[in-house]
Parts: sequence; structure tokens; C-alpha cells
Amino acid sequence: MKTKIVATLGPACNSAEKLSQLIDAGARIFRLNFSHSDASGFVQIIDTIRQLELKHGIPITILQDLSGPKIRIGTIEEGSITFEKGSKAFLGPNRPASLDMPYIPFDKHEILDGLEEGDHLVLADGTLQFLVQAKAPGGFIIEASNSGLVTSRKGLALPGKSIRMPALTDKDKKDLVDGLRLGVDAVALSFVQTPEDVLEARAIIKSQGRNVPICAKLERQNAVDRLDDILAVTDIIMVARGDLGIECPLPKLPTMQKRIIAACNKAGKPVIVATQMLLSMVNNPVPTRAETTDVANAVLDGADCVMLSEETAMGNYPVEAVSFMSRITGEAESLLTERFKLTGHEQSCSTPDFLAYSACLMAEKIDAQAIVAHSVAGNAGRSLSAQRPRQPIFVLTPDHTVLRHLNFSWGVTPCMAEESMPGHLERAEFFIDSNPRFNPGDRIVITAGQPRYGEPPTGTNLVKIYTK
Repeated sequence: MKTKIVATLGPACNSAEKLSQLIDAGARIFRLNFSHSDASGFVQIIDTIRQLELKHGIPITILQDLSGPKIRIGTIEEGSITFEKGSKAFLGPNRPASLDMPYIPFDKHEILDGLEEGDHLVLADGTLQFLVQAKAPGGFIIEASNSGLVTSRKGLALPGKSIRMPALTDKDKKDLVDGLRLGVDAVALSFVQTPEDVLEARAIIKSQGRNVPICAKLERQNAVDRLDDILAVTDIIMVARGDLGIECPLPKLPTMQKRIIAACNKAGKPVIVATQMLLSMVNNPVPTRAETTDVANAVLDGADCVMLSEETAMGNYPVEAVSFMSRITGEAESLLTERFKLTGHEQSCSTPDFLAYSACLMAEKIDAQAIVAHSVAGNAGRSLSAQRPRQPIFVLTPDHTVLRHLNFSWGVTPCMAEESMPGHLERAEFFIDSNPRFNPGDRIVITAGQPRYGEPPTGTNLVKIYTK
């Protein structure tokens, strides 16, 4: 299995038995959604995951997903409001004394201060749209563009409107520190808009003595507009199609997804495709034809990971959803193998990228059984993954943080290095010789950073063909 599966945890799969079944079905990354809890709610499940990691002998990555500055309306006194097309409502922090129309409570002043007549508002995950008709004392008169139902605490979006809000709320900062202390392996930032959002989180992580990877979730048009700048400072990208599909016109979403994936592939950064991938499996034991095609196309586009949300967190068939996703990605990977063609690099590429390309070219020419890389920081593994070779990639590292970071990279099987041996090449050869999956006579391409005796570790500087 080369494409990695991210499974969101929730009531449907919190038991040790279910988690074990999800691992057997192919899940390698477990997402903890901090939108619905704080760190205290995840203590037991993190402990269970670590026990299962030892039991299965497989590195399992725990991804903390921070809630971010989700823009929501307040509590509707009536519980819900039904709108017909053309009906009006008052939006503002307080209900006016005399009001002859429905009232939608909303107290985000940074949003209200930027609203103008003619702006579009979207509520209830995009199902109900409004037009700002006029400014009124204490708020705005808005008009429904279609019929629908609004209930309390629903998200509000302003398509095409750029409003600067920090990605990290006070709750996020506390959750991040608490999650790091519990031992999460990676952090996802919601509603990232600028590189500075990522750098702020990086500083907090560093202050806690950790160095976990950061996943920037693309949910805003202005984040997509600054993708190259965000890619330069983040470790992973998530195409969060739920909020992105509300913020941007839906017809543009498929091509936007492809462009984001292509940019991540070029930068050598893992990319996750998320939201409604197998949504029908919340209530059905099999996905729809369109969903299977969506998952396969994400793989064919170049996604490193595909993610399940409601399907595993609250669905009736969490294990079946992971199993189906694994089978779909496997079929797509077979097509990638059939189409495989290693392409050359521009002369301006970095030395590590060129060595990764050379290793994959060598593996292709000699029909190697695998590529084995020793990588202290994991960069060599990510460079090899970006080439999408036909051969499986085994990356040895002595660092547990790097080990679990590598779970995000397509085609990479992360393994702990044998630290009793000082030489990186020696460790790689020992891994091959002692591994029963390799047969005598198998040829494997090795990459390593082999330092001189007594010198500190270096980057990759060696590519070798090794016969077991």
C-alpha cells in the first residue's frame, strides 16, 4: 500500500478493538479533531494507539487537528429558521428592540466591520446563501438567495472576501501545547492564510522542545493564492475541500485540487486530499461509483494521503470504509505502475533531489526489488517519494519523530535504524540482509549519507546497488 490513509477518530472507532481493525485495514495516520474536544479528551486514546503500535509493530502517526478560527453564528432562540428565496433576516450581535424579521445572532466584529452591501454570505455548509442588502443600525439586512434551513452555531463563510484572522486562536495555542505534551506526532492548522500562520505555530512547537511536522490546511482562497509561500515553510498540505468548496466556486474545485497537488509534488511536500471521499459509507457498507472514482483520481493526481472524516469518526462502517479506500488506492497505484515513466530533472535541481532521481533511475534500469534509504531527517525519503518509483521505498531513521513524519509520504515504509552500527551504509545493508522480505540474489538500490569517521552526519552522498 503506497497511498497513506488518514482515519479520523470518534465514537465509532475509539475502542482498542476497532482501532486495531483500522490498522489491519490499512490506516497509518489517526486524526484527532480538536474542534470537538480538548487534550483531556484524548489522553486514553493516545495511550491505546501507542500500545497498538507496539502490538502491530507498525509506526502509527497521531495527527492533532486544531479547530482554528471557525466563523459561526450564535444560538438561534427559535432553534431553527426556515427561509424561502427572497425572505430577509437581520444579522448582528444584538437583536434590535423592534424587529419584524428573523434574527441571526453574529458577534464577530472583525467580520461585521468588513461587510458591505452586495457581499455574499454562505451558511449551513453552503446550503443556504444570502446577499447583504443593506447596512442597518447595529447590523445588516440580508436576503436569502435560495430556500433552506438554518440552525444554531452553523458556519458562516464569505466567498471571495479576504478578511484577515489569525489561524491560531487562544484555544488552539493551549490545545497545541497540551497536545505536544501528550505526544502527538504532527499538527494540522485550520484556516491558514499566510506563511506567518505556520511560522507562529512552529515557534510554539519549538518552545515546547519538539520538532513535529506542520500540516497547513487550505480552506481559504487567499491561502491558495499564496500556496508557494506557504509551501516554503510548511511540511505537509491538506486540500480541505469542505470549506474550500464553500469559499471558492464549486466548478473550480476539481482543477484547483489538481493544481495544489501538482505544486506539492514539485516541492516534494506530502499532500492530503480530504472531505467527503467516501461519505455515503457513513450509512452504507459500500461507497458510490462516483466516490470510488474520486478516491482513485486523487491518487492518480499525485496525492500522498487520502483522508476519511465522518466515515470513521461517526459512521456505521468505519473498518469497511478504510478497507474500501485501501482497495481503491491499490487499484489506482497499479495504473500508476503501468503508466510509470521516470522524468529527468532540470539542471538547477538540488543535489539531494538529483541523487534521489539517480537512485530511482538506477532501480528502474536494473529492475531492483526495492530502494532502501538511510535518512536522519527524513528528507531523502521524501525526495525519493516525490519521484513516484515503481519500487517500494524503505526509509531507515534513528529518530521516532522522523519515523512517524514519513508516514505521510507516498510509497514510503518507515523503519527504525539499527543504531548499534555506526555506519549508515552498514545499517542499510544489515536491514536488507536480515529482512525476510528480500531473497538471496535480490538487487536493492541503497542511498545514504555516509560521513567520514568521527565527523557528524551528512546529507545523502552515496547511491549503491546492493545484492543480497
